[in-house]
Amino acid sequence: MNHHIVVSFDQRRLNSVGLNLHLRKCIRAALEAQGVPADCEINVLVTDDKGIRAINLAARGIDAATDVLSFPMFDFTPGRLPADLSGYLDPQTGLLPLGDMAISLEHAKAQAREYGHGLKREIGYLTVHSVLHLLGYDHLDEGPMKAQMRQREEEILQKIDLSR
Repeated sequence: MNHHIVVSFDQRRLNSVGLNLHLRKCIRAALEAQGVPADCEINVLVTDDKGIRAINLAARGIDAATDVLSFPMFDFTPGRLPADLSGYLDPQTGLLPLGDMAISLEHAKAQAREYGHGLKREIGYLTVHSVLHLLGYDHLDEGPMKAQMRQREEEILQKIDLSR
C-alpha cells in the first residue's frame, strides 16, 4: 500500500529520523493487520506534555497532559470497515483520510520508565493504539470493548517485535 503518513514535530528538539521511521512502520503494520484495503492518509504530531495538554484542552475540554490523542475522521465499526470505501475517499487524492493523532514524547518516555520497557516499545504501543482508534476501536468500558482493543494491540505489536 502507498499510505500518506505526515509526521510533524512541534519542536525542533523532538525531531528524529529514527522516530519518524518508527512511527511510519507502526502505522503501516496496524493498517495491514487490520486489512485496510485502501491507501490511507494519517497525520501525526509529536509534541511534549505542554503541547498535548493544549490540544486536549482545546479539543476535549480536559486541562491535562496525556500520552496520545486520536481524532478519527469517520465512525467505523471496530474490525469491520465498510465493504465499499469509495464514498470515504478524498476525491482529490484518492486516499482514505483516517484522521490525526498527537503523541507526547515526554509522556511516552515517563511511561516507558514506569512500565519497565523501552521508548521504542512505548511509542509503538501508543501509535498502534491510536491507529485502532482511527479505525473505530475504543475502550470506554472496562469490559469487552477494552479487551478487544488490547488484544488487537498486542497481536499487532507482536508482528513487529514490540510485544511485552
